[in-house]
Amino acid sequence: MQSKKFEGTGVALVTPFRKDGSVDFKAFEKLLDHVINDGVDYLVALGTTSEYPALTTDEREAVVSFITEKNQRKLPLVMGIGGNSTSEVVKQIQKTDFTQIDAILSVVPYYNKPSQKGIIQHFTNIASVSPVPIILYNVPGRTGKNMEADTVLYLAHNNDNIIGLKEAAGDMVQAMEIIKKKPNDFLVLSGEDVLTMPLVAAGANGVISVTANAYPQTYCKMVRAGLDGNIAESRKLHYELLQFSEMIFEDGNPSGIKAALQIKDITQSAVRSPLTTISRSLYGKLDNEIKQINRKK
Repeated sequence: MQSKKFEGTGVALVTPFRKDGSVDFKAFEKLLDHVINDGVDYLVALGTTSEYPALTTDEREAVVSFITEKNQRKLPLVMGIGGNSTSEVVKQIQKTDFTQIDAILSVVPYYNKPSQKGIIQHFTNIASVSPVPIILYNVPGRTGKNMEADTVLYLAHNNDNIIGLKEAAGDMVQAMEIIKKKPNDFLVLSGEDVLTMPLVAAGANGVISVTANAYPQTYCKMVRAGLDGNIAESRKLHYELLQFSEMIFEDGNPSGIKAALQIKDITQSAVRSPLTTISRSLYGKLDNEIKQINRKK
């Protein structure tokens, strides 16, 4: 089944920047080595965590090209392609080279707040032209519109190449309703790091994670333990990373995870406006939490 390769832990990659704001490909290589060698199951490029809206078209193409060059097909690669104009998303898909892209992650249209019927129409049109599988992305905190369970289930049951959902509504009941009624090979992936363990215990298939940029090995072990039914081990690892996963979102994403990656000497903490780096007080707390995690290893 084409969906099996996206079970487990996908990492929502940050885009490293230098202090002058340019893309730092040297740091990007270090990050890719870090997450690939420490066991993530697949890579996700140009999602929310990548600062996609702040990247130019040329930069987006350069980022994907760099990832594919360094990845060398070691891991499946998911590319974010979404927007609030159906026709523009369709055009972008039609002109994209998918030679080394294994799936699309596509967000619910933002800002214009379509009806559930409009969401179905949007994704049905995208599915009709996409040469690769599609993972839906529901994140109402960013889009202003929740994709309801019935809408997800309709799309899942009526489009063979819509293979999964990144669920970031923060609603366990909604997620469990989807898990209960979805097709067997349709994936439900956590889009909220702090809810991954309980969602996997409830029957979800994995996660697209921000935390995994910093702690790929521990995070992957947590998810894998849950998928294997070892809930005690999964719970233990969940609580080891819980406070860290909460902290990195306190001053916004990816500002928090980039600060953590700077502390771990992987990338700089630089983000592009309108985002800002995290406060000094949070940086200090994050530094202390990372030291505590390291002492437990």
